[in-house]
Amino acid sequence: MADKPIAEMSFEEAMASLEQVVGQLERGDVALEASIALYERGAALKAHCAEKLKAAEAKVEMIRAQEGRAVGTAPADGF
Repeated sequence: MADKPIAEMSFEEAMASLEQVVGQLERGDVALEASIALYERGAALKAHCAEKLKAAEAKVEMIRAQEGRAVGTAPADGF
């Protein structure tokens, strides 16, 4: 999984890879330069996961709108 470009990873693959990165950083047995590279990869994986979640949320909202159901939330006046 480490060789696969992040942009080509599914949400699940990216999460698994992110968990590996976090585990390595938490153990603290990685040299400084490697830690920096891991941190950068972790940040990229996190951004990729957030992007995938946002896209999934947009799809769900579109489906709900097509079904005539409420999309999103908004506060009521006076509350």
